[in-house]
Amino acid sequence: MIMRIFQVLVREGKEKEFGDFFHNTAIPLMKGMDGIVQVLPGAPRADSPREFCFVMIWRDLASLKAFVGQDYQSPHIDPAEAELVEARAIKHYDLVA
Repeated sequence: MIMRIFQVLVREGKEKEFGDFFHNTAIPLMKGMDGIVQVLPGAPRADSPREFCFVMIWRDLASLKAFVGQDYQSPHIDPAEAELVEARAIKHYDLVA
């Protein structure tokens, strides 16, 4: 299984707008993806009010590529979030059970 950690830094002043997108669009979308085993969404804390993240567990690399395409090393960008986000980071790991 593949662990995919996706981190987002939201533009200053766009926290509420991105929060709405995160809770109402991104989380339901990710939970409904074929091949995803688990989704752990992370909302901002008081000391990092502009940071959101997802830890996703994918069944295999083929499932992940079916969602994001062959260039799975790049962060997948939903058009609805493009103007809200200042920076994105993506990391992949083999899940150790």
